[in-house]
Amino acid sequence: MSIFLILAGLLMLFKTKLLWNLTEKWTSRDATEPSDLYLWNTRFGGIVCFSIGVVGIFVQILL
Repeated sequence: MSIFLILAGLLMLFKTKLLWNLTEKWTSRDATEPSDLYLWNTRFGGIVCFSIGVVGIFVQILL
């Protein structure tokens, strides 16, 4: 599960426009590019997912 969270977090951090094209483009009126709020929110979520994944790996190693 931790590896999945790390991979999802990296995708959210570095490929936000790709993620937007796959999931949210159809909901946009003009479908040109994601909003600044979407980009910031997705990157923040990526940081959270990545952090939780790394902590999960460290917990598994220590236990």
